[in-house]
Amino acid sequence: MAAQENLHVIVGLGITGLSCARYLTRHHIPFAVMDTRSNPPGLAELKQTFPDVSISLGGWDEALLDTAGKLIISPGLSLKEPAIVRQIKRGIPVIGDIELFAKEASSPIISITGTNAKSTVTTLVGEMAKASGLNAGIGGNLGLPALDLITIPQPQLYVLELSSFQLETTYLLKSKVATILNVMPDHMDRYDDIQAYRAAKQRIYLNCESAVCNRDDAMTDCDIKNKYYFTLQTPGKNEFGLLKKNKDVYLAHEDQLLMPVRELPILGRHYQANALAALALGYTAGLSMDSMIDTLHVFKGLPHRCQLIREHQGVRWYNDSKGTNVGATLAAIEGLGGFKVS
Repeated sequence: MAAQENLHVIVGLGITGLSCARYLTRHHIPFAVMDTRSNPPGLAELKQTFPDVSISLGGWDEALLDTAGKLIISPGLSLKEPAIVRQIKRGIPVIGDIELFAKEASSPIISITGTNAKSTVTTLVGEMAKASGLNAGIGGNLGLPALDLITIPQPQLYVLELSSFQLETTYLLKSKVATILNVMPDHMDRYDDIQAYRAAKQRIYLNCESAVCNRDDAMTDCDIKNKYYFTLQTPGKNEFGLLKKNKDVYLAHEDQLLMPVRELPILGRHYQANALAALALGYTAGLSMDSMIDTLHVFKGLPHRCQLIREHQGVRWYNDSKGTNVGATLAAIEGLGGFKVS
């Protein structure tokens, strides 16, 4: 069957696939849906909302793929899947939902990725933007899919968490400021080695106006001209870090003291790094420093991320069930205990 130039095939359903279906419908673009699962999440909603859309389930429908003018692939599916490789070799564009978003969004974008802490930093920056008086759309790889953030009128600022999987199929995203918070071994079932994983993360810097990098993690660095750093060491020029004065340690911008770390509602050096990263991103994007500091005084973090549950007889109990890789768990232990795990 010959390819239909304007037919988009959504490969993989779930919340991302549904957001793509809604987007394509709004733009009157014909599409079909394919999923290798027999009963994928979102199937009932898809059938109810789009009863006339062709759906193929339970395997790789290569005949359907051969009709596509473009594939919109779920971030959960690897570009190395033989059926996808075949389409790439045929010259069929393979993109993701963030690429569709990049073509549509007209407001500034703050883009955030990293092995750990990206959800916390994304949420924190979003709260800082709101405190600065902006209508901010917050989502991407957490909360609302990016395409569902595009409303009329559009938000004044987008704050996106992006995964390495999403970045693999993103080419046109033009962030006002982008960051990689950290890079540690993860998803090694998907990548050949950590350098391949890092290369996927580094795609967040494509076309960005400014970058924020982690001075304490060389794998986050980039060649962007306009660049800020955050560090748990003494900050230099264009850096946010920690400064000691008398008996207190402060979050600082260059040599300017911003707030004592003891006033942060969340304990641990890992959270101090998150706060500094958020400050660097917000500062670079033009958010109000006073509003950002006010946000840091009240932000208590996200559920299941080193969350204090109870203190009883001098013992504190934490829920860190989102610490799903070694790097995240070590950061939590070292941050709370004040010692280095070797």
